[in-house]
Order: sequence, then C-alpha cells, then structure tokens
Amino acid sequence: MDTFIINSMWVLIASILVFLMHAGFAMVEVGFTQSKNAVNIIMKNFITVSVGVLCYFFIGYAFMYGKDFGGVIGTDTFMLFNKPDEIAGISFDIFFFFQAIFAATCATIVSGAVAERTKFGAYIIFCFIATIVIYPLIGHWIWGGGFLASKIGFLDFAGGTAVHAVGGFCALIGAYMVGPRNGKYKKGVAQAIPGHNIPLGALGVLILWFGWFGFNPGSTLDITSPDTAHAAITTLLSGAAATFATLIASNMKYGKPDAALTLNGALAGLVGITAGANVITFFGALIVGTISGVIMMFAVEFIDQKLKIDDPVGAISVHGVCGVFGTIAIGLFGSTENALGLFYGGGFSLLGSQTIGVIIVGATATTLAFITFKVLKSTIGLRVEEHEELHGLDAMEHGISAYINL
Repeated sequence: MDTFIINSMWVLIASILVFLMHAGFAMVEVGFTQSKNAVNIIMKNFITVSVGVLCYFFIGYAFMYGKDFGGVIGTDTFMLFNKPDEIAGISFDIFFFFQAIFAATCATIVSGAVAERTKFGAYIIFCFIATIVIYPLIGHWIWGGGFLASKIGFLDFAGGTAVHAVGGFCALIGAYMVGPRNGKYKKGVAQAIPGHNIPLGALGVLILWFGWFGFNPGSTLDITSPDTAHAAITTLLSGAAATFATLIASNMKYGKPDAALTLNGALAGLVGITAGANVITFFGALIVGTISGVIMMFAVEFIDQKLKIDDPVGAISVHGVCGVFGTIAIGLFGSTENALGLFYGGGFSLLGSQTIGVIIVGATATTLAFITFKVLKSTIGLRVEEHEELHGLDAMEHGISAYINL
C-alpha cells in the first residue's frame, strides 16, 4: 500500500483517539467537582469542542500554519482556501483534522481550573480567544515555521508546551482572576471540597491515557517511522512511572495513598513526556514520569495552600507545571543526534533553548490570558452570583440537574 495512504490512515485514527480525550477531560472534571455543577461542566466541554473547531477552521489554522510573516504569525489558508492536497506526506484534510482537535484540547484545560464559579458565557468567549489567538500564535512559533523553532532551536514534539503548558498558564490566570469557590478558604486556610465521583474521574483518566496514544505517537504523522513506536512506549512508561510514584509519595506524605492525587499522577506523567516522547529514552521516560508525578503533587499543595489559587481538578499543576518540566527535560534527557541533552553529552545548549522557549511562551500566554480575563471581568463579569454558586450552576445556568434526586 502507498505510504501516503498508510500514513493518512494512521493520522486519521490518531485524530479520533485525540478526539476521544474530550470525553476523558469531561469525566475527570465532573468526577473531581461537586454534583450540583456536573451539567455545567459537560456543557463547557461540549462547547469547547464546538467553538474550538470552528474558530480554528475560520482563523486559527491560518495563523498557526499559514505562510510565515516575520517568524511571528501565519497569513494565509483562512477557512482552508487555497489549501494544498497534501502536507507532510499525508492528506492535507486529515492533517487539518488532527490539528483542529489539538486546538480544542488546549482550550479545555482551562475549564476544570475555573469550574464551579465561572459564568458560562464568559468561558465561551475565552474559548474563542484561546483558539483564534493564543494557541495558534504560540503554535506558529513552535510548529508553523516561527522564531522559537527556527531561530532558538526550541523543541516540542507533541505539545508539552504548545498545548499543555499554554493551557496551564491560561488556567492559572483564569483561576486567579475568578477567585476561589465559596468556602474554599476559611481564615486563610484551604478547605477540601471533595469531588463527588472519583470512579467517574478514574474513567476519565483511563480514557485520556488511551487517547494519549494518538496524541503522542500520532504526532510523527508517519506510522512507518521508528519514532511512532518509540513515542508509544515512552508515553506508556512515563504514565505508569508517574502513577506509581505519586501513589508512594502521597502515602509517605499523608499516611494513605491518595486516590485523586494518584489519578492526577498518571496525567502528570503523560503530560511530562509529551514534549520529548520521540527523543527521550525508555529509561529517561521512567525518570521524567517519576519526577512529574512527584512535582505535580507538591505543586497542587503549593498552589492551593500558599498561592491560595483554587483549582478544583489540579489542571495548573498537571498541565502547566508538568508541561514546563517535560519540555525543559528534553535538554537533560534528549538522546538523539538532533536533540542531545546534557546527560547524553550535549552540553547546556539545548537545555538553554528549551528554558528560553518556555519562558517566552509562559510570558505570552499569561499576558494574553490576563488581558482576556481582565476584559471579561470588567464587562460581562467572570463570576456567577453567590446564590447561583450556592445552589449550583446546573440549576441556575441550565435549569436541569445531572442527577434525578437533586
């Protein structure tokens, strides 16, 4: 069979796996939050897919992959006009399909961090900005011919920074701007607000892990490449190592193996290996996963108790902190000729490029997110009224309950 056809089929299958990750995100967010807000969270996840795909079709793809202007932004292929028949050795239409689902994935990371107290309309507007401007702009710098890759030598294989860290940075600003949930802090001390359905959250994590085998290996765009199988194994190993490391670390710290942290540990390992899944060795993946799980656990505590930023699902720690760490880790554990890290004799050059790239992306994403949320807060408002939060967003914003007995 022709390589063009085989690879196009592979990327189509990978795209479908990535699309399924939206079910995982939805279930994680629902399970880790209160039952009175389940419908609202489901609605936000559905609208994220809808808005994300539409915005990326009309504008986002052109900004990200259009003809480069000054290493900053793309300038053509709006609404896929004048699109080529193929790109990167596969069907252009399938390439777009893959990229459009990635765009929606970036936006949905913010949903969980601002859950249970954010206006539905404000979140929708943020999704527009995220998939028209924030993600495509930064994505162009990394993947579309922009300056981070071409001038600085920044590497991000499958979106550890472009997707996850960007989503995490935006989530940090969003959660800070909207403020904590009522009852979260009493006299400055963080209070636990348990999720109502951990089994549902666990199902979400497993769906996400399953979808990640499209997210990372699919990013090669080439089923015949050795990098595809390599990325699949590093993804598996990092997720497994992070899960076990978080279980052990939480047991040592709290006296019992924490279920919610262990579930997030799996996601931390998957995020941590995303940027370097094709260039980090199998043993390196175990190290990256282990460190990702542990730093996620401590980041959750630091953000919750020290910064007093309320993130119900730990999205900032999982996607932001681990996305940053995993991207920088390429400069340490990269083992290929084109990505030789410090521990494999490559010196500090790649480590410097990765660090500079992450700083630039972090500064850009937080600035754009701050402007977006500040404008929303000053106009239509970010936060629901206190009585709406008390009674639940399902009843107040959607007029329905997820559960018949509520």
